Amino acid sequence: MRAGISVKVTRGDRLRLEAIVADRSAPQKHVWRANIILATADGDGTTEIMRRSGKSKPVVWRWQERFMEEGVDGLLRDKTRKPGKAPLPAATVQRVIDLVLGPPPGETTHWTGRMLAKAAGVSLRSAQRILEAHQLAPHRIHAFKLSKDPKFAEKLKDVVGLYVDPPAHAVVLSVDEKSQIQALDRTQPGLPMKRGRAGTMTHDYKRHGTTTLFAALNVLDGTVIGSNMQRHRHQEFIRFLNTVEAKVPAGKTIHAIIDNYATHKHPKVRAWLARHPRWAFHFTPTSASWLNAVEGFFAKLTRRRLKRGVFRSVVDLQAAINRFVEETNAQPKPFVWTADPNRVLAAVNRGKQKLESVH
Repeated sequence: MRAGISVKVTRGDRLRLEAIVADRSAPQKHVWRANIILATADGDGTTEIMRRSGKSKPVVWRWQERFMEEGVDGLLRDKTRKPGKAPLPAATVQRVIDLVLGPPPGETTHWTGRMLAKAAGVSLRSAQRILEAHQLAPHRIHAFKLSKDPKFAEKLKDVVGLYVDPPAHAVVLSVDEKSQIQALDRTQPGLPMKRGRAGTMTHDYKRHGTTTLFAALNVLDGTVIGSNMQRHRHQEFIRFLNTVEAKVPAGKTIHAIIDNYATHKHPKVRAWLARHPRWAFHFTPTSASWLNAVEGFFAKLTRRRLKRGVFRSVVDLQAAINRFVEETNAQPKPFVWTADPNRVLAAVNRGKQKLESVH
């Protein structure tokens, strides 16, 4: 404590201070302030009070002085602060909103925070706060594609019906191909991640060819049948169908969910289907490959194995894909459809109505 300053604590003050310290529901800032005054009254020096309270010297002095001026009540309230800046006028806020909902200036495609702030005559942070408060994000965009398939509802319910209530004594397979998977090798070796630094990888690469992965996801148990091929014509697709045919136990009917790629509707594929009566194709609506469950497996493969992979040949790439399929099959997870098809149909109808209103 500074020289010449003494703190007098009456018996009544001590009882109130001790009650604050003993009260488990008291705010912690009130507790440590009371402890500073109690320690001062007990004769502890400033250094000891700092050690016990964990507060700095100016903080200890400030609350000693506050107690001397206002007593215990002064410890229980904070000094009122000067008022901050006045909020922006409603007209200014509306101007920002009107600007961001309108076309951007010049040849730009969207508003940025700085462009908006300059045009509205406000600070960048003010513009950002207005955008956040009204949930406007001009820097973001969501991609979409509405299906124009006239039988969208019929096909949607057919596919979802297979996911939710598969036929008895049947296997439901989600079938597709991931084409043009590149065997990319980096021009220089990267460095591993370490504390304070992410792993590194060169932005450029060497191409060593491509492969196509044909895959069939069993939605009932989550296992995958996969085959790597150089091309993705109807000939390769038929070869893959023969592979699946050989692996599915006899006596099981096979319901295959596939998209509208021309290869899947080739006359020779249809002829193969006619020769294998236990097979049935269920086509997803056009522009609705998201209905095909195997797309989730392809996304997982890309994210976990291909994106950061280093492959020095197509053979190296194919071996890595095969190992990933084996790991997936070692711990498979059945596919579970959770979306309400009626809500999906309603969302599609709303999207079509909005597009029609724009045009």
